[in-house]
Amino acid sequence: MLMAISRTPYRVSFFGGGTDYPPWFRRHGGAVLSMAINKYCYIGTGFLPPFFGIRHRIIWSHIEAVGSAAEIQHPAVRAGLQVLGYDDSEGIELFHQGDLPARSGIGSSSAFAVGLINVLTAMRGKTLDAHALAVSAMDLEQNKLKEAVGCQDQIASAYGGMNVIKFECDDSFSVTPLGLDDGQRQSFEKWLMLFYTGSSRLSSDYAKKLINNLEANAKHMTRMREMVGVGAELLHAGKIEDFGKLLHESWMLKRGLTNGTSTSTIDRIYDDAQRAGALGGKLLGAGGTGFMVFVVPPERQAAVAKALSHLITVPVSADFTGSTIVYRKEELLDAGSSPR
Repeated sequence: MLMAISRTPYRVSFFGGGTDYPPWFRRHGGAVLSMAINKYCYIGTGFLPPFFGIRHRIIWSHIEAVGSAAEIQHPAVRAGLQVLGYDDSEGIELFHQGDLPARSGIGSSSAFAVGLINVLTAMRGKTLDAHALAVSAMDLEQNKLKEAVGCQDQIASAYGGMNVIKFECDDSFSVTPLGLDDGQRQSFEKWLMLFYTGSSRLSSDYAKKLINNLEANAKHMTRMREMVGVGAELLHAGKIEDFGKLLHESWMLKRGLTNGTSTSTIDRIYDDAQRAGALGGKLLGAGGTGFMVFVVPPERQAAVAKALSHLITVPVSADFTGSTIVYRKEELLDAGSSPR
């Protein structure tokens, strides 16, 4: 294949975050309730003709023009090319575009890993199913890049949908779609408000603190895992108000897990949203800053939007496609190198 573009959804996680870290679920099991959203990470790649005096060109927040793959600064791209068998015998051009900012709690790094593996596999004329994509992305992030990340984000991005994801002590996992009908899903989506707090952070810094305190927080972690099943039942019953209140309880537990999960700014935003009518909410991701999601009755959303008018509001709904190849160019041009 000459060129391919992958589209991979970000995610909003509601319950169970933290129980998807291997040091926890290998001892206790884990579960999360999450939703892939209709905001995406796009990665395009193609074979770079040898006309430009360079071997590879990588376009992200930087533009890298390098003579060998070993010189690539982007760690995931450098490792991904190596894992999937690309070397300097083939010139690669790769670009990344995201609908939302990176390092903001919406699973952007894992969406990138999933999309990268998907598109590089497509360039070989092959495909991976959602399970294989998720597992490959976990391996890339956790084992090759040594990042302190959990396992829920890769699964949410690879599969798409609204799911209960369970993690077993033997490292296996299962993905169970919530199975809401269109009316139930649309009603729930209407209660969601997503706000960007205007800054980003390296989630692994907070994740390391959380991982180091997992056993000390075992009681809270167990309760947060139990909320996954309760939250799923509430959505099936159409009890969105109770779902919002449960989300508030979950956030109160999460913010106490480690220093840095919340900040005075995040606490102030949360309090302002609640006073204006939000039933519950949370800061997405490991903590510190980034996106916040709230469950708000539709009749109170104007008041919440006014109270948080200094923040950017992002409308979202569920994505059910997961990571997919949205563009393929099959024909091969004579560019001095050929794909294997």
